[in-house]
Amino acid sequence: MYHATQTGLCEAAVSRPPSSWKCRAPWYSAYIFSPPAGKRPKDDWKYEPQLAYAKADGNMVSFPYGKVDQNVMESQAVLLDYINSSYTHGHLNPSLHHQDPQDRDSTFTLTNVVPQKSGSNGGPWACMEMKVSQLLTKYCKDQAYIVTGTMPYRTERWLKEHRVAVPEYLWSAYCCPNYTTLPENLTNVFPTFAAIGRNDPNSTEEIVPIDRKKKKQFWGYDVRFIPLDTLEMYLQDRFGTFVSVFYNQCSET
Repeated sequence: MYHATQTGLCEAAVSRPPSSWKCRAPWYSAYIFSPPAGKRPKDDWKYEPQLAYAKADGNMVSFPYGKVDQNVMESQAVLLDYINSSYTHGHLNPSLHHQDPQDRDSTFTLTNVVPQKSGSNGGPWACMEMKVSQLLTKYCKDQAYIVTGTMPYRTERWLKEHRVAVPEYLWSAYCCPNYTTLPENLTNVFPTFAAIGRNDPNSTEEIVPIDRKKKKQFWGYDVRFIPLDTLEMYLQDRFGTFVSVFYNQCSET
């Protein structure tokens, strides 16, 4: 799929979220960060034929004009799922976090996308992705690793009559085992740090409080920066199982 990337689809997960979350959307995307370069690729959305046909190769294919193959429809999200919905294509693995043009282009597949409100996707969540990119580019000496995922509603919500599950929150965490000397105000955000973002302005505030001083179009789509163990606590509560995002908490020892 992506270079040095793994995406977890709902069907492939070891431990399931609430009830029938077979959702044609990813739970998470895990990838190696590289400092971005060049312009954002064109939105040429693709699908993964190997999910529809076992003997197909692993190369992504652009969606055809017109009718989509039924096996593709059954195995993954398609562009029609998002048409006339109130959701955008929310990248879990953003092109912004890659340097190689091929890697950047490969993020434009619907198996790397979840339904995300525009107030989140074009607002606080985009700012978080940029901030992480700047931090890791400036201070990480070697490879940095990022895992970005979703938290479902406790009562499921869907696009197109149970076609694609809608997440209540998005979350992201990074791991940078080797980093340069840090200014005092950043010593608590290395080697790991995390964030949870609201995808619904009507969600309660115990996980992510609302900053009512923000611009109206971004109201209720706040992102909260938190330590990795706090993120794992929220994930464990929502999924009902032990969660460890990084092996050995990002320690090389």
